[in-house]
Amino acid sequence: MAEIALQEVGTYGFASLLPPLLAIGLAIYTRQVFLSLAAGIWLGHTILSGWNPAAGAAGAIDGAIGVLGDAGNARVIVFTFLIGALIATVEANGGMRGFVRWVEEARWVTNARRAQIMAWLIGIVVFIESNLTILVAGSVSRPLFDRFRISREKLAYIVDSTSAPVCILIPFNAWGALVLGILTEQGVGNPLGVFLVAIPLNLYAVAALILAGLTAFRGWNLGPMKKAEARTRDGRLHWDHAVALADPDEIAPPPAEGVALKPRNMLIPIAAMVVSMPVFMWVTGGGTIAEGSGTTSVLWAVLVGLALAWLLALGQRSLNLESLSRVGLKGAGALTGMAVVLWLALSLGDVTRSLGTGLYAAGIVGDTFPLMALLPLVFVVTGGIAFATGSSWGTFAIMLAVAVPLANALGLPPAPFVAAVLSGGIFGDHCSPISDTTIIASLASATDHIEHVRTQIPYALVAGGIATAGFAVVGALM
Repeated sequence: MAEIALQEVGTYGFASLLPPLLAIGLAIYTRQVFLSLAAGIWLGHTILSGWNPAAGAAGAIDGAIGVLGDAGNARVIVFTFLIGALIATVEANGGMRGFVRWVEEARWVTNARRAQIMAWLIGIVVFIESNLTILVAGSVSRPLFDRFRISREKLAYIVDSTSAPVCILIPFNAWGALVLGILTEQGVGNPLGVFLVAIPLNLYAVAALILAGLTAFRGWNLGPMKKAEARTRDGRLHWDHAVALADPDEIAPPPAEGVALKPRNMLIPIAAMVVSMPVFMWVTGGGTIAEGSGTTSVLWAVLVGLALAWLLALGQRSLNLESLSRVGLKGAGALTGMAVVLWLALSLGDVTRSLGTGLYAAGIVGDTFPLMALLPLVFVVTGGIAFATGSSWGTFAIMLAVAVPLANALGLPPAPFVAAVLSGGIFGDHCSPISDTTIIASLASATDHIEHVRTQIPYALVAGGIATAGFAVVGALM
């Protein structure tokens, strides 16, 4: 395999590894994902230009613009902006807070166990965006956790360990759009099919969700969480040295003035988006869901959800067209950072494919690592990058551009490699004190950030150990 791969990559050889290695190194050192991805793109085009840095810069710009010429890439990026518009519209029309109030008024939470189960269930139900999931679950559950003397560290762990794991297991949200876009750029023929096959193989996300659920149902307390729970039972919300982050209500924008809080303003658009996704897959596939266009379907699905959110607002006369346009543009702008990461990820994938990075890496790895160790290695390396950078999105952008071509060059199915990368990104994200979701979980739970990290790591390591062993088994069976 190594000999064949080296013959196919031409004269680039080891140099083909330098762009992703530079992106990884800079991401770890600077923690600046945008800069790191851009540097990797520039170096890749510099190599393609005969090591001319000026020509490489020009090629990088042209290459980045060129990836937008692909309809599938453009659809995924537009989808990212539309998700932001949908979230903002639902919030402005009182759907989010209406859902929160509805759950509170249901009053089916009568003890500590039910409070924890509810936090876990909300984290699963609200899956369109990870930070939104955390904020909703935290806002609803925090008063109940305080009432029944459950530690805020436990709340932060539960909402953190349901948000990203749920979002990465669903193809029709911003996370799914990122993955589908990168897979499309890597030349995967059926990106949605690969994503769907990777879902049950996304072992860390599945293990984290199950462990969080068991913790809620059974009241499991690992490591420092035992002391946090004992302290809270004694009536102390925080340790003496702890400092809670700002009030989470400050970052959850309130609905427009005078708007009625109605849960259906959130539930109807989201339900419509979920239901319409397979319908559009069937339509674009000519009557066969498996052959449908994933990027087209997710775009149409979110447009249906956004259209219904607008119709609800107009029908209730809570927002007019001018307000809806303003809110939508503001929400789309809030996801500009994610859209830029996606764009740079597509560009890096394009240049690494031109260099034959995956083929060369396959030649090295194929002779060095047995299949049983290959997937665990991908998982651990990806987790290390995500831990150091605090960005699972940036890590996906870097590692999928390496792992997918590697799988193709080795003649192996790409889904297990995709799953290992996605699992590693979430694992590192959960352990990292600089991760945005970790910070938001601390904020939403009104707990000390470092205490949240300390109490969550034992759970993450348990799920990570399960995932590592599971990937070894999957590798041995390939």
